[in-house]
Amino acid sequence: MTEFRSHGELLEDLRPVTFDRPPALVANAHITGLGVARALSASDVPVIAVDRVGDGAAPPSKHVDFAGRVTYPLDDQRGFREDVEAIAAAAGRDLVAFGCMDEWVHAFADTEPDGVRLPFAEKAVIDAVLDKSSLYRIADDLGVPYPETVPLAGVSVEEAIDRLGLPLVVKPALKREFEEAIGTNVVEVETAEELHDVIALAREEGIEVMAQRKIDSVRGEDHSLASYVGPDGEVLSIVGNARVRNPLDFGTSCLVERADEPVIEERALAVIAETGYHGISEAEFVYCPDREEFLLLDINTRPWKWIDLPVTAGANLPIAAYASVTDMDDAVTGGRSEFHDTRWVFLPDYLELLATAEFRDRLAPPDWHALVSGAFEEESALTTGVYRPADPEPTYQVLQTALGLREYYCSC
Repeated sequence: MTEFRSHGELLEDLRPVTFDRPPALVANAHITGLGVARALSASDVPVIAVDRVGDGAAPPSKHVDFAGRVTYPLDDQRGFREDVEAIAAAAGRDLVAFGCMDEWVHAFADTEPDGVRLPFAEKAVIDAVLDKSSLYRIADDLGVPYPETVPLAGVSVEEAIDRLGLPLVVKPALKREFEEAIGTNVVEVETAEELHDVIALAREEGIEVMAQRKIDSVRGEDHSLASYVGPDGEVLSIVGNARVRNPLDFGTSCLVERADEPVIEERALAVIAETGYHGISEAEFVYCPDREEFLLLDINTRPWKWIDLPVTAGANLPIAAYASVTDMDDAVTGGRSEFHDTRWVFLPDYLELLATAEFRDRLAPPDWHALVSGAFEEESALTTGVYRPADPEPTYQVLQTALGLREYYCSC
């Protein structure tokens, strides 16, 4: 079990070690970081997990070699860069950066620390993808459908409501700054007064926002393209279908299945190619029954909570990214025939739904037998977020929180 260390202790731990290949620097050290660490460790890549706190799921994992504190980039970006450069110097090797939430991706791209290799596109390209204003302009040019959207700069509340109706949703162009200021990245408004209030708050914080038509989406039909696109355009990708969310209509994914939806892959890769982005990404689509088609919502330029699904299915996106900036053999193989049908489940959220919601279990008895026995770890049909009997400490960490024995912040 790896102990989460102070920054100074982490440097002391690293200095005596000789690394035969560049270590991966994974930030943050929670559920997504754990998935990335497990994917990299499968190919013997040493993993250093860093975060602002030590209570995430990743540090106790046997797949994490070192773990410790760094300055949180939203608090002090210069301090973050200095901390990362100190880690690279202590390791005596370049690091390969994996940002697992938007603020960490931005921090690596903005500061470009010495001794760190970035397996993803430069800052200007990332900004063009994450900024919904530019993303939707690109989608519009390519004929990729997205929800009807009205930028709120220079548009009256009455005009926005007239075009979109009520209720509607307000989203930021860049979601992370909005979430830091307001506490969420999407606000549903039902009255003109509520819309006035949200716009006023956004202007006070200097955040660009847009109004979007509320989509009566079909539960269980959200799809995403999980992909790695290389600098030369090579592609490794599968489609995931978020069959179950918690809460059911608008929550985070807790059961995701590999799906066959060529239109998702075609549209997502067209937008990614147009932006010039390379690296790991998740392109999110929602199905609109009124328009009878999938609509592009977002492209996340980083790993995400169910990164285990493509890895288990045969598309190890973190290794593909790592290989792009090191001398590791190229892991991008392509070819649908080499992938497996796989489901990913996040048991804490899934079990909560079974206990509290009117919800039909989508796991069959053999699935539960495989989960309880641990047999799923030797197969490719089912994988989990956090829970692995062969790597039990992260599960214990999460259970302590679920039982109220400890607290941690819940960024994934």
